[in-house]
Amino acid sequence: MPTTNVLLVTIGDGDGLYEEGLEAIRTLRGGESVDRPATVTFANERQLSDVFNERTYTLLRVIRDEHPDSIRETARVVGRDVKNVHEELTTLEALGIIRFDDDGQSKRPVFPYDDLIISPFAHDGGDSAPATP
Repeated sequence: MPTTNVLLVTIGDGDGLYEEGLEAIRTLRGGESVDRPATVTFANERQLSDVFNERTYTLLRVIRDEHPDSIRETARVVGRDVKNVHEELTTLEALGIIRFDDDGQSKRPVFPYDDLIISPFAHDGGDSAPATP
């Protein structure tokens, strides 16, 4: 069964992203669906690795598999300080990787995708230099 709700994380300089967005808007306005995954693009490998690291993967797995009711519960499950977990989750929310659902006075983190694909070369224009042995 194919995954339909995918988050694609990639590296690129942003060239073409604006045009891709405009084309998607035109397609939607024409009444057609856009069959593209949600995408988060980082400028370089360092930015990608600053956000996606072992701690992030652990948080995303816990959110996806255990559905914690709050940031505090998420921190308890991963055995980390609430403040640090809150900061990381806030960054993930700002990037559109997770969302928070209000649950009374708590904010419940939600990973709204079926899958996460990290493909650093998805927007790479390719290397024009010849390969050497």
